[in-house]
Amino acid sequence: MSEKETLKYKNWIIVLSVAIPVAVALLFMVRIPNVAPLGFLPPIYAMINATTAVILLFALVAIKRKNILLHERLMKLAIFLSCVFLVMYVAYHMTSDPTPYGGTGVLRWVYYFILITHILLSIGIIPMVLVTYVRAISKHFISHKRIAKITFPIWLYIAVTGVVVYLMISPYYG
Repeated sequence: MSEKETLKYKNWIIVLSVAIPVAVALLFMVRIPNVAPLGFLPPIYAMINATTAVILLFALVAIKRKNILLHERLMKLAIFLSCVFLVMYVAYHMTSDPTPYGGTGVLRWVYYFILITHILLSIGIIPMVLVTYVRAISKHFISHKRIAKITFPIWLYIAVTGVVVYLMISPYYG
């Protein structure tokens, strides 16, 4: 890959890594008037998170077995599902009031710990996934593998904790 192409990807990674979290934060402040709350979405996007976690595990198995084509397809599917999740998540929050967690005691602390780490890592995973992906499509497999060893467990944690957060808050949906 040429220096110009590398710079182009680097610029896109920076732009997307900033623009996505900023857009999500701004959209959280927007309420769409005269639209029924999309209360049916949380279990769907929780299932998307669960599916993403399973796909990530299958992709790991595929690459360990040197099935590069399957690994590539599974990773593209995981990226696609993460984008679908994000759109549904934002749409839900643009049409629904926030749901406060109603648990008490230790569970409350556990919930907020999981939620906060999930949110913070979700922001940080964006550039990591993009860099990992660009290194793969650029055929820089040594550096791809190096960052993938960090990206994978974080992305898996985010996918799994997304489901856990849903399961913990679902009894409190209105």
